[in-house]
Amino acid sequence: MTRWLGVALLPYPGHIRAAIRLQQSLGGSLPLHPPLSEDGNLPHLTVFQGPFEGGPDPEQELTRITAALSLPDQLSLASVGVVHQPTGWLFMSVERPALLEKLQEVVLDGLAPHLDRQAFDTAEDTSRFTEPERASLARYGYRYTGEAYAPHITLGRTDEATALNLERTASEHTRVPTEWIFDRLSFYAMGEHGAHAEKLAERPVGAV
Repeated sequence: MTRWLGVALLPYPGHIRAAIRLQQSLGGSLPLHPPLSEDGNLPHLTVFQGPFEGGPDPEQELTRITAALSLPDQLSLASVGVVHQPTGWLFMSVERPALLEKLQEVVLDGLAPHLDRQAFDTAEDTSRFTEPERASLARYGYRYTGEAYAPHITLGRTDEATALNLERTASEHTRVPTEWIFDRLSFYAMGEHGAHAEKLAERPVGAV
């Protein structure tokens, strides 16, 4: 059976709440979907997600990842700001240091062999994708890997016109933190729009 799973960095509790407030204040009377919450769809920074057949084992994968890479107890990533991504997405984008790129490489090394490539969405409209994004989707079933990796906390999705307007007026509606601190790795089951719907395993970022 195909399962849609992912590996993500989770913000520390104060920044989980900050991301939830950011989504709510940004959307206002036009709520973004899916709604973020502390006991439902957790705010997160996806490292990789996709369809898997059979394995992998969540606990074993997080152990492998933390053993393969020397990570600090916390990752502090500078905010880039609220950005629009076609079509209809709003992201809280953050910087992409070399350590984050290496983390994705380590995750892909273990997870790519388990991908159910028959489940890739080959019918997806990629006309607004960049060439690296199309290449990433074809290779891994996920839009943001390698050159196309775009670290972000997803704030939600709406129609394209609304998303563009909310990006333009974001500073009028909300205050964006200058940095985001992540202290845990999560292996999760995906929900609507790639949401972090169910935590299957969790490990401190700097665990050995």
